Formats: sequence, structure tokens, C-alpha cells
Amino acid sequence: MTKKQTSKDELPLFIPRSSTSTLINKTGSWRYFRPLYEEKTAPCSAACPAGEDIPRIEMLVSQGLIKKAWETVLDENPFPSICGRVCFHPCEKACNRNELDESIAIHSMERFVSESATSSSEPADLKKISDNGKKVAVAGAGPAGLATAYFLSRLGYQCDVFEAQPEPGGILRWGIPAYRLPEDTLKKEIKRIENIGVHIHCKTMVTEALLQKINQKYNALFIGCGYSRPIKLKIPGAESAHDGLRFLHQIRTGEKVALQGTAAVVGGGNTAIDVARTLARLGLKPIVAYRRRRQDMPAFKPEIETALKEGVKLMELVSPIRIEEDPSSRSKSDSSFIMTLQKMKVSAKEIRGRARVIPDGDKTKTLQVQHIFIAIGAEAQALWHVPSAKNNNQLTLSHSKIIEQKIPVVFGGDLTNETKSVTDAIASGKQAAIALDVYFKKGWDAIEESLLSCRVGTGPALSMTAYLGEERNGRKPHIVLFDEINADYFQSAARVIPPTLSPAQSLRSFSEIEATMSKRAAIKEAERCFNCGICNSCDYCRIFCPDVAVMVEKAERYINLDYCKGCGICVIECPRNAMALEEEKK
Repeated sequence: MTKKQTSKDELPLFIPRSSTSTLINKTGSWRYFRPLYEEKTAPCSAACPAGEDIPRIEMLVSQGLIKKAWETVLDENPFPSICGRVCFHPCEKACNRNELDESIAIHSMERFVSESATSSSEPADLKKISDNGKKVAVAGAGPAGLATAYFLSRLGYQCDVFEAQPEPGGILRWGIPAYRLPEDTLKKEIKRIENIGVHIHCKTMVTEALLQKINQKYNALFIGCGYSRPIKLKIPGAESAHDGLRFLHQIRTGEKVALQGTAAVVGGGNTAIDVARTLARLGLKPIVAYRRRRQDMPAFKPEIETALKEGVKLMELVSPIRIEEDPSSRSKSDSSFIMTLQKMKVSAKEIRGRARVIPDGDKTKTLQVQHIFIAIGAEAQALWHVPSAKNNNQLTLSHSKIIEQKIPVVFGGDLTNETKSVTDAIASGKQAAIALDVYFKKGWDAIEESLLSCRVGTGPALSMTAYLGEERNGRKPHIVLFDEINADYFQSAARVIPPTLSPAQSLRSFSEIEATMSKRAAIKEAERCFNCGICNSCDYCRIFCPDVAVMVEKAERYINLDYCKGCGICVIECPRNAMALEEEKK
């Protein structure tokens, strides 16, 4: 009898099945390297004098968390609305996105965050240490003095700010035209500083008598009086010229200024450009005369470009040597002046990247104008405002100088900053506040080491949150390069530009030229940010992990080392270099 043949469909199917979980196979024992989450420093944050946590701010905006983003700015900078308008944003030059298409519009984003948050009337939730009983006097209510008081107040100090002018703000109030910085914006920012307990005493000049009282009643003094005395042009006939800073002051106070015709502005800095653009709004035809080339001008490049679009003329490589009244003038009301200009030429040497210029022989030219304004720089009002180089018991820092006397005295702002900008003044105030806090808590010898521990990247910018041991404390100083970004995850996208007035429209008034971004535009722009060096919960590490070893608990990610083989795929796939591989320890 033959064995019955079974069909193919009837063949038994044997499937091996384990009675235990595969979790028993702990592949982590194969590992030679281990991945870890490691936040690093974004180049924009390192380039920002105020040390703002820019990638986190952009990340929060992209998630719609506007108030949290605003508070993150305020942790490091008391003037987000102001800096969003007048800062020369070195952060954008350092932005890694430049390598793909265009930098993030960081200054526009900062302005949006502040304007949007303050319009809700909900106050910022600012951390403030309880009063420690110490009092600090601050001379000068400009950006450096106000920033010092802001940070010291949050560190638990009582602060009194003494200001000679009838209103606080310094250069912000009197030296920056309204088309760049509206008065109500400034007042809102200063009011926030007062609301945390800072007392501002206006019309109070710091005299010798007041200094004596300060030495008796206060534990420290910060001097940030700024550069408010204009440097005079030392040429024949210079007395016929107007002072540029005083002119801007007159305009900001609402004083009526009756001018017409053509005006020459001598200088190449921000004050010179502000004077020229203000004159254009008054109906004059301004000409800026600068002794070097346009690319050498210390004024912010966007301001120069806008001024030229508004009709301001620029004469390069000329230096005034004489001013004379035009003999053909018919009357004082119709007077004009002839300014003789020495032609200059570039020599072979360079000064900090700017051309060194020398007279081009005896070549001169003349310029006939109705008005001449001098804006070649400024200096401290009094010699005692300038820190002495003779005192041996002093510490020179990147943005300030601290001298140990009966009470510690810190000089800051324009008095010690190489770059005379609002953001550098804020950096000076923060540095002074941290230095004084370290001095009172740990002593003189601990100041430098403590400042090193809270640097952003390689410095000199400092982080207050890092100093307080908060969120940024463990961030690595390594500055993320574009080559370390996984650019495969990012598509080219045009930079979002806020609406602006045309040159013809802007010349009709002192209204702001650039508008604040809409929320939709701001979120779109924030989504362009690489968020260099920080985790934004994109989850690519978890998606690509072959061992399912990336775990998430309460929105926090960690590596389950029992199963991680150390292949490094998660590190390679991380779009923003927020992870690292380290050798497994024995």
C-alpha cells in the first residue's frame, strides 16, 4: 500500500516562537561609543553682545509661545523693543542660515516678540531674588545705567539711578530720531525697569557733594554717563557750525527749528547719518562729508543705504580745513557758507579694517551750503567720569572696569566699550551687575573666574541665566558651524521682510519706517531657524534609532543604554547638532 501524497496546500507550517521577550537581549553590551544629548552654542548668540538665547527664542516663536519667548529675551536684555529697532544685529551676520540662503531676521523677530507680548497687557514673569539689603547707586540713566540697575535689582539689590536730564533714557531719549525709536516704545521699556523696583531720580546731577553721600549710604557705584560732550572741529570758522548732537536733542524735545536750503554734515558715524536723515525730513538737502570711504564709515550699513535712498548725498575722501561766510550772502536770514575741503587718498596701511587716509597733496574743493553740522564724535562731560589708569587695585573687563575703593566703583557704557552701541551698553550693565554680585558674595579674586563660567560660547557676551545656574548653565561653549548642521532637513526659503515705507513716504514725517511683523509672518520666519545646538523635539533621533533606544518621558528625551549599540545614527541625523558621541567608559 502506497503512502498517500499530500498536496502543497496541506503541508504543515512550522513558525518558531519565543516564549520570552526580546528585551532580554541587551544589545547595549556591544557598545564602544554612547550618544548623548548635548546642547551647544549658536553663532548668533555668541555674536550678540547681550548674549541672548536666540535659537531658543526662535524655537518658542515657531511653536506659538510668544510670551515665553519674550521672557527668554528679558532674561538677558531689558530692552527688546528698543534693540529690535536700533541694534546693528551682528547676530544676523553670524547666522548659519546665511550659508543656505539668507539669515534669520532676528532683530525683526525680537521687535515682534516684545510688541506682541506687551500688547496683551500681561506682565512678564521675571525671576527676582529677594532683597539682600545692599544698595547700589547708578550715575546715568542711559542704556548702560538702566541695564545695570535692571540686572542688579533682579539679583536682590536696591538701585537708585541719578540722571541730570529731565527724563531718563540718555542717547535713547535724546540722540536717536523718532523714525528709528518712538518715544512711547522707550517709555514702556523704562517703565518695566521701574516696576521691578528701580528708582530713577531725574534732574539730579552727580556732583562731588552727591558722591560723598553715595560713599556713605551705598554699597557700590556704577558710572555710565555716556559720551554726551561733542568733539569740536578745530579749524578756522568752526564756530559757525551747528553741533549735531545738540540738533538731535532739539528735535526730540519738540523745539521748533527753522532751516532751509542745503546742509553739510561732517562725520561718518551714526550721529552724522541721523542728523542728515533728520535734515532731509525737515526739507533740506543734506550732504555728508566723510574723510574716508563709504565702506569705512562706522555708521551702521543699513542706515547708510537708507539715507542714500532718502536723497542724502555722500562725499567721500574729503576733510574740512576752513569754513568761511559766503561774501555774496545778501542777509543773515539768507546767509550761506563756503567750506573748503582737503581731498584725501588711501594710503597702504589699514586701521582695524578701515583705510588709513592722508592728504592728496594740495588738492582741495569747496562746498557752498546754508548750514554746517559737526558730528565727528563725543566724549565724557567731565574728567572724573573716565576711569583712571593709575589705580592699581582695579580690574579691566571686556565691557567695564571695576575699581576697589571705599566702595567698589564700576565704569561702563561708552566710557569703557570699544564699540559704542546700545547692545554693548547693555552688555556692560550686565557684566557690571554680575561682577558686583560676585564681589559681595565671593570677594574680589573670584570675579574673573565667575565671569568665565557664564560666558556665551567663547565670550565676551555673558548669560545671566547661566550665572544663576538655570537653563543655559550646562550648555557647551562650542559654537556650531554650518558644516555641523544636517542641511538635508532644511529647504531654501526666502527671508520674511516686514512692510516698510518707501523713501518718498518716510521723508514726509518722523513716523517709523519699518512696521512690526504680523504673528503669521513671525512664525513663518522663526520656522526658518536652524535652532543651532539645541533640541527642538523634532524626534528624528527616535525615528531613525534601529534599536528603539531613544525614549521620551514627560517631553524629555534620553537614551536607554541597555539597548543602544552606539551606532551613532541618531547623532548623524540630528538636524541641529544637539547631540554628541563619546567614547564608552570602561
